[in-house]
Amino acid sequence: MSTSSQKRIAIVAAEFNKDLVDAMIDAATRELQTAGAVVVRVLRVPGAFELPLISDVQLAQRGIDALVVLGYIERGETLHGEVMGHVVHSALVQLQLKHRKPMGLGIIGPGATAEQAEVRKHSAATAAARAVLASCALLDKFPTDE
Repeated sequence: MSTSSQKRIAIVAAEFNKDLVDAMIDAATRELQTAGAVVVRVLRVPGAFELPLISDVQLAQRGIDALVVLGYIERGETLHGEVMGHVVHSALVQLQLKHRKPMGLGIIGPGATAEQAEVRKHSAATAAARAVLASCALLDKFPTDE
């Protein structure tokens, strides 16, 4: 990871619930740019299940210091969303450890209603951006073996 103050961050976001996630992308992008980070790219995947693979590819890039991951896993009539949420969250945490690069996780749910997601969309995205920036700042204090 570069030690310069200007971090290069990619955003990976689900296409599912596009209008809601578009607002999340806008909020996260504004937060990152206000803090002086560069949003290198925004990539869209079909849904939450596809987030880990594309996140892995992005974290492997030398020009990416960190990642913000955005999406919404809605409440359904079965446990499908809950199971998927656990799998996706676990995979994303493992990717941070594998690549030793921070990730801001802005996935609303699993189990959130559309009304809850609407209320949380800006705060979840902003919190994910702030978390990744704080982690970057903390990691800059430690020497790496790269």
